[in-house]
Amino acid sequence: MDSKPIDFEVLPPKKGRDVPDLSRLIAWLLDDLIPIPGTKFRLGLDPIIGLIPGFGDSSTAVISSMILLNALRSGVPRIVLVRMAMNVLINSVGGAVPVIGDVFSAFFKSNRRNVELLERHAGTNTRASTTQDWIFVCALIGGILAVGIAASVAILYIFYKILQLLAHAHV
Repeated sequence: MDSKPIDFEVLPPKKGRDVPDLSRLIAWLLDDLIPIPGTKFRLGLDPIIGLIPGFGDSSTAVISSMILLNALRSGVPRIVLVRMAMNVLINSVGGAVPVIGDVFSAFFKSNRRNVELLERHAGTNTRASTTQDWIFVCALIGGILAVGIAASVAILYIFYKILQLLAHAHV
């Protein structure tokens, strides 16, 4: 009896022009997981995780970046990758504002937008991804993470200063 070894990959295998199921799954989990009874509105994990100060928006930006990687593998043009990165960036920076940002994130649904862009543009760039494309996308992801982390640190610092002022006001 011949047994085949099992191959494992970090990213799903390239399926040509198909949109990877992983991208749809990420968008569904982060933007549409929980239906709100009596409405057509759905809430994802993104605004819920975003409630964790300093960690939430940064971590969801990392997960959202997987859609960007899948877009590059699917042959999405660079200009569309920039639009997708801007969606993640807007969601991360907007979501960094406590409570109001999480409400914004619940309605903005950057991951759903990015999957729609991916579905519309997958395979339209017929040339193979180059090293420059990968560097470009990695730089976009690095920029998104840097801005998201900076926004989270700034919000935490502001809360720290407010708490410090309140503590001294009661003494």
